[in-house]
Amino acid sequence: MGKIYVDSVKYVIHAKLEAKGLVDKPDVIGAIFGQTEGLLGGELELRELQKTGRIGRIEAKLERKNGRTYGEITVPSGLGIVETAIIAAALETIDRIGPTEAKISVEKIEDVRAAKRKYIVERARELLKRIMEEELPDSKEFINKVKEELRKAELREYGPERLPAGPEIDEAEEIIVVEGRADVINLLKHGIKNVIALNGNRVPKTIKELSKKKITTLFVDGDRGGDLIIRSVLEEADVDYVVKAPDGKEVEELTQKEILKALRRKVPAEEYRKSLEKKGIKIEKKRERREEKEEPQDPDLRVIMELRGSLEAILRDAEGKEILRVPVKELVSTIKERDDVHSIYMDGIITKRILEAAKQKGVKKIVGIKLGPTVKPEDFGEIEVKTLS
Repeated sequence: MGKIYVDSVKYVIHAKLEAKGLVDKPDVIGAIFGQTEGLLGGELELRELQKTGRIGRIEAKLERKNGRTYGEITVPSGLGIVETAIIAAALETIDRIGPTEAKISVEKIEDVRAAKRKYIVERARELLKRIMEEELPDSKEFINKVKEELRKAELREYGPERLPAGPEIDEAEEIIVVEGRADVINLLKHGIKNVIALNGNRVPKTIKELSKKKITTLFVDGDRGGDLIIRSVLEEADVDYVVKAPDGKEVEELTQKEILKALRRKVPAEEYRKSLEKKGIKIEKKRERREEKEEPQDPDLRVIMELRGSLEAILRDAEGKEILRVPVKELVSTIKERDDVHSIYMDGIITKRILEAAKQKGVKKIVGIKLGPTVKPEDFGEIEVKTLS
């Protein structure tokens, strides 16, 4: 039987053995090969891996005590970490050795890559060639399944409705709302972690509350169902931007390039609302219907009501005269360039960054839609701050 050289070993699996009877080393080795045979597919078959030098000689040091057998098993591996972890997990499925009940528990996978780089490079080239020529679909399935589970580990349940979400919902200033669990998993797969799902056609209370505090982007499938969800969510939640997947595609199947391209083309919610109105579809936020009945008495808030949907900011001097009107995204850079700004009225979220720039330039008042999620009253300094919500 082939032997793997020390220089090509990358990892060693260390496992503990406990058998309820007396067994010998050949029994242990035979059980390992016999009970894992056909379990993982052709490419991860232990006998074949040992023949090709990707798994080394399996060692078992045994000790007998009180009619039982205890021992340590070591398996040297020249495979990648994911494949080695699969082999290790397979060892734990062994439940009998000979006629005796037994249990194998993996303690650790040790990284012991050696220093002879030239040999490793040559051996890796040979292994890669064999993988390309002999790889079987069922083995690929196992590897991809393990990688998929690693991604799912970042998935969490958020709020009383236990909504599928990424790990950065609380700390992020911006969130992306998608339709379902599979959409969340796909965005996590591509490194987007501030994502949460509606998980049904109704708009959960958790989403409504989050949208009041955070910049909210709604990202839906590129089909008729996606259109209906946009209309429903625009009525119930405080959405800032709308994004649709390419026509006929679902968010859960998009590649990283398609996701990023779609997000770069997000449309302000008010602009999307107006495009629907041109088609004869009128959407009114429930909050807007209330505001029609109860218009703010504060003149500053009335200015903000008039600004809604423009994504602009108005800069005024100490006498209340309008100096300049700029897009909200250019507000910080504009503030830093001027010394005559007394008050700011903005169709947007008041963030710490905006407050810091305003304090440095002596701005006395900022009025906006709402505060950023990390902004606290102590961040205001001497600035008077007002919001609609």
